[in-house]
Amino acid sequence: MTSSELWTRATADRYDAEETAMSSADVLEPTLAFLAELAEDGRALEFAIGTGRVGVPLRKRGVPVVGIELSEHMAAALRSKVDEDTLPVAIGDMATTVVAGEFTVVYLVYNTITNLLTQEEQVACFLNAARHLAPGGRFVIELSVPPLRFLPPGQVAVPFDVSEQHLGFDTFDLIEQILVSHHFTRDGDDGRYRQDASRHRYAWPAELDLMARIAGLELERRVADWNGTPFTQESTKHISVWRKPL
Repeated sequence: MTSSELWTRATADRYDAEETAMSSADVLEPTLAFLAELAEDGRALEFAIGTGRVGVPLRKRGVPVVGIELSEHMAAALRSKVDEDTLPVAIGDMATTVVAGEFTVVYLVYNTITNLLTQEEQVACFLNAARHLAPGGRFVIELSVPPLRFLPPGQVAVPFDVSEQHLGFDTFDLIEQILVSHHFTRDGDDGRYRQDASRHRYAWPAELDLMARIAGLELERRVADWNGTPFTQESTKHISVWRKPL
């Protein structure tokens, strides 16, 4: 077991409803096109597949997909959408769990590598990806750039969403590279808010490149989004692709 926090049944039950924006065609279509192009005629492995926001439509697109998921509750939500024969899911952590066969693409979306709270475990995740990749295969990560430029001296919190339905902000431990993502979400029409918090280990692109090198992978490209926008110092996230040499 890794240090990842385990998603509960309550969280899994409301996950899809709270992530409708991330499941829209505008978000998913570029993601699916990007991954399908890399998969070519091979198979795809999704680490931390969750409720299948990406894996299920990618499978419907014709790409054979296998998933690894730590939370049985999240996997159960996925299983209500697609059967085991169509999209197999192994219950386990993404740093050590091994499934059979080779894959042309292994991918991690939506900041999920930050669920591993130590550098050692994040390196193990890269090693696990390389273990599953066929020669020439790619490992893909979608990850936000840490917003530390928004932290003036003495400040430890950065808001990322302020709306009537949701208040979200991150607090930072700059020594341990840990951020805590805080959420206050309107729960019903009576003015009450539900409070949630989750811990994450943030990492810079250069640190990920070193992890990839340890795993024997080479950086192939880095872009700012699934549409291929060039990555610059102003980019707030990146899609990075590392290749396993032939």
